[in-house]
Amino acid sequence: MALGPRLDLRQSQSLVMTPQLQQAIKLLALSNLEIETFIGEALDGNPLLELGDGAPAAPDSAPEEIDARRTTLESSPVDQLVAEGRAADDRPLDIDAAALDTERDTGDGDRGDWGADLRGPAGEDGPGIDERGGGEPSLAEHLDSQIGPAARDPVQAFIARHIAGQLDEAGYLPVSLREIAAELGVSEDLAEDGLALVQSLDPTGVGARSLAECLILQAKEADRYDPCMARLLDNLDLLARGELPRLKRMCGVDDEDFAEMLAELRGYDPKPGLRFGSGGGEPVTPDILVTPGKDGGWDVSINQATLPRLIVNRSYYVEMRGACDDKTARAWLSDKLADANWLVKALDQRQKTILKVASELVKQQDGFFRHGVSQLRPLTLRQVAEAIAMHESTVSRVTSNKYLHCERGTFELKYFFTSGVGSTDGEGGASAEAVKAAIKQLIDNEDPKAILSDDTLVDLLKARGFELARRTVAKYREAIGLGSSVQRRRQKALAGVR
Repeated sequence: MALGPRLDLRQSQSLVMTPQLQQAIKLLALSNLEIETFIGEALDGNPLLELGDGAPAAPDSAPEEIDARRTTLESSPVDQLVAEGRAADDRPLDIDAAALDTERDTGDGDRGDWGADLRGPAGEDGPGIDERGGGEPSLAEHLDSQIGPAARDPVQAFIARHIAGQLDEAGYLPVSLREIAAELGVSEDLAEDGLALVQSLDPTGVGARSLAECLILQAKEADRYDPCMARLLDNLDLLARGELPRLKRMCGVDDEDFAEMLAELRGYDPKPGLRFGSGGGEPVTPDILVTPGKDGGWDVSINQATLPRLIVNRSYYVEMRGACDDKTARAWLSDKLADANWLVKALDQRQKTILKVASELVKQQDGFFRHGVSQLRPLTLRQVAEAIAMHESTVSRVTSNKYLHCERGTFELKYFFTSGVGSTDGEGGASAEAVKAAIKQLIDNEDPKAILSDDTLVDLLKARGFELARRTVAKYREAIGLGSSVQRRRQKALAGVR
C-alpha cells in the first residue's frame, strides 16, 4: 500500500434539515398557547408580519379589491417530508394536498355510563385534566379530612395532624419520631401510634421515612408483602446497581416470579404525595373542539380563540423595497419576505395536519364520544399514521401537548392511544381504559357487606369478556385510585358509622 496524498471521489446520501424545515417540525409539537408566544416573537423579529383580524377574504372579490397585504395560502401538506426531515432547499414545499375527508358514522346511541363529567388522564402514569385545576386540596388537607373519622381518640388525632403537617411534598416524613415526641411533649410510643394512623390513610405510602418503607406500605396494602417481596424491598440498593441475578437468588424465586415482582414494584408510587398540589395549577385550554354534527357525525375544528391569524404586509414590503438603494438592505428585505411567507404557510399546514389527525382520532374512537370510556378502543400511533398516509413521527408530534374538548370533557390527544388487553371472545383486545371503567363500575356497585376481592373481580371481568390476571386487575384498580378490599371495607364501614 502506497503512502502519500491522493484524491478520492465518493458518493453518499445525507439528511439535511434546513432552518425552515426545523421550524416546521417545531411548530407541529407546540400547543396553540405556545404558538401564540411563538408568533409574538416572530412579530418582533420580522417587520413584514402582522396580526390579521381573523376574517378571511371574500372568495368572489376581484383581485384588486382584496387586501394586498394578505397572503393567499395554498394547500401544501409537508407531513412526511417534515417528519423525515427532507427538503430540497429553503423554499416552501409545494405539494398537492388531498382533501380532508372526515368520515362520520350515523349510528344512534346514548351518552353511556360515565356521562359528561368524565375527564381523561394525560396518561396512565400522569395526572388527569381535572387534577390540573386550581381548586385541588393539598396533601395535608387531604389527610386532615381522613384523620378525624379514623382516629381512636383526640390525642392520636392531634399527633397525626401534626405529623401530616410535617410531611414533604412527596409524602415522606423528614424528621425523626424522637424530635416529634420532644416537640409535642409526648412519649415516642404515642408518636409511633400517630404515625401508624397517618400511614394507614390514603394515598398509601404517605408518612414513610424511606423509599423502602413507602414501598412496603403499598405492598402490604395490596396484600403482596410476602417473604420474597420483603427481601426484595430490603435490598433496593442491589436493584439500583443492577445486580439482578444476585437479588433473584436472595429472593429464592425463578425468572418468571422475579419478573412479576419487578413489574409489581414498578407499579408502586415512590412519591405518593405528588398526587396533590398546592392549588396553583394552570387550567388547560383545548386546542381542538369536537361538537355533534348535523348529519349525526362530529364536527372537528381548531380553537381559533387561542390561535392568532398571521398575515404578510406586502404593501409595506413594496414601499420599503422602493426606498432601498443598498444591495445588502434589499437582500435582507427579501430574506424577511421569504421567512414570512414560509412561516404563514407552515402555520397553515400545521392547522391542516392537526385537523387531519384529530378527525381520524374521532373516527377511530367514535364509540367513546357516543357511549363513554367503556367503548374506548385500543389504538396506536401507527394505526392512525397508516390511515391518513402520514409518518408515525408526525402523528406523535401532532398529539404532543394538544388537548381536545368535547361533550364528555377535556382530554389530551395522547389519552386516545391506549393499550389493549385480552378478550375471551378472541376478537381483538379491549382498551385498558375500558377495563378501568368496568372495574370502577363493579367496585362502585359492590355491597358494603360483601366487598369484592381482586380474585372476584377477575371472575366478574371475565364474564364481561375481559381476560385478565389478578395482578393486572390490581394494577388497574390502583391506577384509578381505588384501594384494596381491606381498605375499601374499612372506608365503607367508617362511612356507614357517620
